[in-house]
Amino acid sequence: MVSSLEAVVADRSRSSSRTPNHSPRLGPSRLSSSSHRSHSPSSSLSLSSSSSHWYRRKKVLLALMVLLAFFFFLNWIMLLGLQHHHHEEYESPKRRSSLSLSLLQGKWNKTGNRKKPQKGNYVRMLALAAHALAENKREPKDLWQEPLVPASAWRPCADQRNWEPNEGNNGYILVTANGGINQQRVAVCNAVVVARLLNSTLVIPKFMYSSVWRDVSQFSDIYQEEHFINYLTPDIRIVRELPKKLQSLDLEAIGSVVSDVDMGKEAKPSFYVKHILPIILKNQVIHFVGFGNRLAFDPIPFELQRLRCRCNFQALQFVPRIQEIGALLLKRLREDTAHIGPLDHYLVGSFAESVKGKGGTNSKKVSKYLALHLRFEIDMVAHSLCEFGGGEEERKELEAYREIHFPALALLKKTTKLPSPSELRSEGLCPLTPEEAILMLAALGFNRKTHIYVAGSNLYGGRSRLVALTSLYPKLVTKENLLSPDELKPFANYSSQLAALDFIGCTASDAFAMTDSGSQLSSLVSGYRIYYGGGRMPTIRPNKRRLADIFMKNSSIEWRVFEQRVRKAVRQTKHVQTRPKARSIYRYPRCKECMCRTD
Repeated sequence: MVSSLEAVVADRSRSSSRTPNHSPRLGPSRLSSSSHRSHSPSSSLSLSSSSSHWYRRKKVLLALMVLLAFFFFLNWIMLLGLQHHHHEEYESPKRRSSLSLSLLQGKWNKTGNRKKPQKGNYVRMLALAAHALAENKREPKDLWQEPLVPASAWRPCADQRNWEPNEGNNGYILVTANGGINQQRVAVCNAVVVARLLNSTLVIPKFMYSSVWRDVSQFSDIYQEEHFINYLTPDIRIVRELPKKLQSLDLEAIGSVVSDVDMGKEAKPSFYVKHILPIILKNQVIHFVGFGNRLAFDPIPFELQRLRCRCNFQALQFVPRIQEIGALLLKRLREDTAHIGPLDHYLVGSFAESVKGKGGTNSKKVSKYLALHLRFEIDMVAHSLCEFGGGEEERKELEAYREIHFPALALLKKTTKLPSPSELRSEGLCPLTPEEAILMLAALGFNRKTHIYVAGSNLYGGRSRLVALTSLYPKLVTKENLLSPDELKPFANYSSQLAALDFIGCTASDAFAMTDSGSQLSSLVSGYRIYYGGGRMPTIRPNKRRLADIFMKNSSIEWRVFEQRVRKAVRQTKHVQTRPKARSIYRYPRCKECMCRTD
């Protein structure tokens, strides 16, 4: 160890004597004077000690300077925060926009409720949107409107009947509907039509417990049973339960249980007459288990199609406790203005009058609101087979969810070559993320002060995904914001009943924006708005394939171009059209079976 030290010192001494004026750290005059004094090892060691001492002093000084600079920087940040806190109301819109974006990016870098949310590649686009909204431009004239003249030429007429009551003599139909409230609603209407087709008696449908929805609600927990029976009495016979002599039968043993596996999707009426009617005639009862979308829209006789419309739009009314809280929701969405919307009576019945408030009419300006259905729950995300920027952690989580809730899909994914996530996205087959949805609204021209009601707020990735939305649109709310815990308590753990509140909030809105046109809730809401809206209830239906192409250019596209392209893509879906062949009457009720033309 000593010999090594001596070697190093000797080496430094020799180096100093050879190049006295080229030391990178010591000044030449000091080094020159030292070199003339002595060249002995002890002299070199003294020089090394002096040099080492000088280095230490320099490091201490440098550290003190860094600490001092850091102190001044922290002081500046605190002063800036205080200044922003006390003078926020005097800042320009652009300044507030810049601060909002900084907060937005900061929140994205923190962990959300469950995990870090996937921000995708939209930080740049959200910054541009914030800047555009800060300019507070005038909204486009058609933003809150439908093409009035062609849309108002249709009026509801499914209540018209042109047949005699059905005796229901050919036995009984039991139905256990699967899915959430919207799939169940479709199943109920289909069951009503099948009962009339087969001259059978319908037992009040039951709802299957789902591991996804985890809701034990039954028909009478959601819909007015008495109204349902009485309103459809001229069409079919409905009872609350099977006769006692049939209740003891083992329906599976006698071959009277039919599942979705036993029949094709959207089966034609002829299938029921050929294969189902003989079972009913033989056993006097049949049980449809998991009865989903199992009745075709075409071809089907005119009056049967009209009956399906009648069931959906008029026979199914929410129970009073849902209507009461639904009316309270609408009242708060409209900020207690004395305003009853054109659909309120159909949605909340007699409770519509309470929307006015105790003061009756007043001069307060009517507060319009936009409803946005974000279909971005984990079941939708997992079933789409798309990716949303969460990397390997996201892939593992969604794969595990599929294994439990969609085993057939998980098996298909392992055994079949399916389109890649990027291919699915380019084809518009992926649900819009919350970030994409809010960029669409900003591009369409909704200003920063727009009241937005978000349905389906149980978002994949946690509530922190709402950060992007609330940063651009501060007046964004959910039912959880508007209703107190005590008001929501009766609906806790009943997802279908909570979904009924979302249905009311979306259907009654001044404008409704969907993010997935294949969603049952969006389809039912948009159809209900067409049926009762009188041509004054606009719905925004994005073309996801067109939008996917636009969003793919998010790293380079300018806001003005993005705005123009989004508006064009959405306006093309705003035209008034009659129901296309074989398409849902729930979504497209403009057809002669459901609505009549006034011109």
